[in-house]
Amino acid sequence: MHFKYLPSFVKRRGRITKKQIENIEDLHKFSVSNFNDIKNISEDFTSTTIEIGFGDGENIFSIAKGNPETLFVGSEVYLSGIGSLIGKIKENNLLNIRIHNGDVRELLETIKVPIFKSMLIICPDPWQKAKHHKRRLINSDFLALARNSLKKEGDLYIATDWEDYADGIYEAICDAEGYISSEDFPFNNLPVTRFQARAIREGRDIHKFNLKKI
Repeated sequence: MHFKYLPSFVKRRGRITKKQIENIEDLHKFSVSNFNDIKNISEDFTSTTIEIGFGDGENIFSIAKGNPETLFVGSEVYLSGIGSLIGKIKENNLLNIRIHNGDVRELLETIKVPIFKSMLIICPDPWQKAKHHKRRLINSDFLALARNSLKKEGDLYIATDWEDYADGIYEAICDAEGYISSEDFPFNNLPVTRFQARAIREGRDIHKFNLKKI
């Protein structure tokens, strides 16, 4: 199979519950695949945020529930996580979450004009082995692609629990154009995700970067 981008994930089916499978049957009700899909829905909201790699959906669900005026687009490749998030959406009758199932870079390429007020990337796959570092999502090319989709003064928030990945992210930020570091973040008190909690138990720090587009 030909990939335009070197995959930053391994798309395995993994363990998936019967309930998650049932929820995935409703994915079409929440799915977005390109700029026009997002633009049409975003007209009913005051702003639009994207979370890249939402895992089982605990973070995007929490902030979407508390910010009903904002449209949240969640991008994820793992079906179990998508099934979990759809379950949360249906149980709570949330109207402000949409899901992209695929490589987010292909979605961002379709963005014709800046549309996101903020972008969140929490604990992206660290690809721990040195020979796999080239598969890491966050690099100079990605930061340029992300910037094109962010509105002026939009926020890009990144968190990782791997120190060497944090070093690489810092280097990419230094090389990137059109961002400044910022302490102004639109979503306070983000929940501690399952991956972050495990990292803390294992003695790793959470390295955080908040950038603003200029």
